Amino acid sequence: MERQQPRPTRQDTSAPTVRRPRAALAGAAAALAAMALGTAALAGCSSDSTPSSAVSAVASAAQSALSAAASAAQSALASGASAAQSALASGASEFASAAASAEAAASSALASVKGGLEAQGDVTTGDVTTDSQGRAQVQLTVKNGQSQSYRYSVQVNFTDQSGNVLDATVVSVPEVAAGQSGQATAVSNRDLSGDVKAVVVRAVRY
Repeated sequence: MERQQPRPTRQDTSAPTVRRPRAALAGAAAALAAMALGTAALAGCSSDSTPSSAVSAVASAAQSALSAAASAAQSALASGASAAQSALASGASEFASAAASAEAAASSALASVKGGLEAQGDVTTGDVTTDSQGRAQVQLTVKNGQSQSYRYSVQVNFTDQSGNVLDATVVSVPEVAAGQSGQATAVSNRDLSGDVKAVVVRAVRY
């Protein structure tokens, strides 16, 4: 029979030492520490509080914070929208004021023509187009049905489809012989966008 090797005993100093992994011990210690801290935190809420009431308190506080943040964000958006609306209204007001000033200046220029005769019926307009600088322009055709030659001054208002004046200008047409036609181009003083119309407000020959 084979001879069995003796098994090591605790008293056997030649037996190998069994060592537990340090990582496992460290993990267990960390878990115990976390449990202890959690228990202490729950216990520290109050002597009458339960874990469920503590969680409810935390959830309520979080909900209040979120509501406050949402309210602040909504207020900021409303404030920004109000500021943008005010800026647009201010820009529209300035545009309307500039258009009114241009119309007044055009009317004054036409009124300064001495000895002029009304000739609005002699003027026709073409289609409104846009030049390379973005300004509205329209070609005017003046037909002189009189027995002598005349020069013309024509006031043109550029309007939107609702008739609101966007700009105004005065065009001088060189001398047109009797029974002949002449042409000139009216151009707005600034860029005009949208569907623009050209209206001959007044024309005089002299």
